[in-house]
Amino acid sequence: MGAWLVRGFWMGLLHGAVQAGVVAVAVRSPEAGSAVRLIAFGLVVVIAVLWGALDAWRRFEGRGMCWFFASLVAGPLAGVAGVVGSGLLVDQTGVEALWPALTGGAAFTALVVLASAAIGMGLGNAAPQPKGSH
Repeated sequence: MGAWLVRGFWMGLLHGAVQAGVVAVAVRSPEAGSAVRLIAFGLVVVIAVLWGALDAWRRFEGRGMCWFFASLVAGPLAGVAGVVGSGLLVDQTGVEALWPALTGGAAFTALVVLASAAIGMGLGNAAPQPKGSH
């Protein structure tokens, strides 16, 4: 299985689960919605930054294109996972919510994954390498 598929799959599932979780919290506790949304967004950004930094630090070959393709997988997968999770856990969200999730939502998720991983790769390239590596 390609490294891009692994990264895209897990980042997509993470984003979808976080989307459903944020919606669930907002429905059950509206006053906590904005704080939870900010914390959840920070969580998914930090994970992509750390993973991108690890790839750069380990000098993973082709990491830029790997994260590009991973973001293309993560976007639509997060949209589908978010709609399914919201439908199962929160309310009666149906297929009518799928189209917006697969267009604007998927594009936003792909951009967040790619930009966060790029920042992480920049940080990983700047980090000191272990002795004996090139």
